[in-house]
Amino acid sequence: QVQLVESGGGLVQPGGSLRLSCAASGSIFSINVMDWFRQAPGKEREWVARITSFGSTNYADSVKGRFTISRDNAKNTVSLQMNSLKPDDTATYYCHIYQTGLNYWGQGTQVTVSS
Repeated sequence: QVQLVESGGGLVQPGGSLRLSCAASGSIFSINVMDWFRQAPGKEREWVARITSFGSTNYADSVKGRFTISRDNAKNTVSLQMNSLKPDDTATYYCHIYQTGLNYWGQGTQVTVSS
């Protein structure tokens, strides 16, 4: 089993920054993929960013150039640095890990971008 706990959400003004963190515990294997997803009220959950255990990254077009995903394999953590935040970034952000054919999700952390 794998447990994921997100932190770092909150209220920020447009143009501001936030850093989300996700701590993974349990049976973490050396090879996996970690992602951030988000879900706004009334909308489907959407993929935001991905990082493999080898450090390769990918981003949704909507966040490319503004968000940066990183991970610390020794600590089993993944982070999402979010800059130049927009009201459209308002959502609950979820940490996700895929390993050995299974998907695991965190409980989510709320990010609200508003003046």
